[in-house]
Amino acid sequence: MTTVLIADDQPLQRFGFRMLLESQDDMTVLGEASNGSEAIRMTAELHPDVVLMDIRMPGLDGIEATRRIVATGGRTRVLILTTFDLDEYAHAGLRAGASGFLIKDAQPEELLSGVRSVATGDAVVAPSLTRRLLDAYAHHLPAGTVSEAPDPRLAALTDREREILTVIGKGWTNTEIATRLHLAESTVKTHVGRILAKTGSRDRIQAVILAYDTRLVEPS
Repeated sequence: MTTVLIADDQPLQRFGFRMLLESQDDMTVLGEASNGSEAIRMTAELHPDVVLMDIRMPGLDGIEATRRIVATGGRTRVLILTTFDLDEYAHAGLRAGASGFLIKDAQPEELLSGVRSVATGDAVVAPSLTRRLLDAYAHHLPAGTVSEAPDPRLAALTDREREILTVIGKGWTNTEIATRLHLAESTVKTHVGRILAKTGSRDRIQAVILAYDTRLVEPS
């Protein structure tokens, strides 16, 4: 059973999401929050599998709430709801640690599929779209000279794993990696799993962001 917390400041929106989610045999809604502070408190109390998080809420917004929920290191994953598919809010949400985002007027089946995917540890944004987001808002990346010292998150990676992390950052799928690097797809999946574990990345989206942050990949 997938447990969900709905965080949205619009009562009718929350009602609609609750009705949709609870119409499914494999989902249950543990609670509703009307702002970011409530979402953080209720997540700590209820430990939902997924928080369906609106961005624009009074007081503490969904971006900061996402950042604080993810920072606890708990199992709860956040699925951001946004108005536009390539806006700065989606970008900020992913960098805050969200496992994906959906457009607010997504079809019901898209929303349900997204919640299920996030609950099982997958990301709900294609790496190629994450790349487009990062490119579009590359000016948000930290400025300054890159240190010659290796980033500690990359230190444990083998040369092959670093190579694969680089092309993950470029938005390549496992199939593309396997084809272009002449590897079995099962081998690629093993490498990706090890990269996520070694770098502490929650999912493939966070690996793409890591590749940008460590300058393995430069904005287009």
